[in-house]
Amino acid sequence: MRPYTASGGRTRSAVPLDLLSLVTATGVRPRAPLGAEHALALRSCAGAAGVTVAEVAGHLRLPAVVVKVLLSDLMEHGAVTARAPRYPFPGDGGPAFAADDQSLLRAVLDGLRKRL
Repeated sequence: MRPYTASGGRTRSAVPLDLLSLVTATGVRPRAPLGAEHALALRSCAGAAGVTVAEVAGHLRLPAVVVKVLLSDLMEHGAVTARAPRYPFPGDGGPAFAADDQSLLRAVLDGLRKRL
C-alpha cells in the first residue's frame, strides 16, 4: 500500500505538529471508525509518558508527513494529546535556541557529523 493511502491522500495535518512534539494517548476511543494505520499510531502512543512524532513515524515505517496527518486525526477525536517540543532557554542549564535560530541547525549538523 502506498503511504498516502493511509492519510486519505492528505499531506497536511489539521493540527500543526513538530517532529519533536510529544504525543500521548488519552485512553479515549475514537467514535468514528478509523483506518488500521490510525490504530497502529494510537497503539504506539499508548503506555508511554510521551513519544515523539518522529518515533511514531519510525515505528510505523511511514513518512513523517503521513504520521502527522494520522496523529492530527486522532487529536481531533480526543484519542491523543500533543505537547510542543520544549527548547532550552537561558538559565535552564543548556544552550539557548530560538525556534528559528540557525545555531540549532548548526548544533544538529555538528552532532550528526560526530556520529559519522
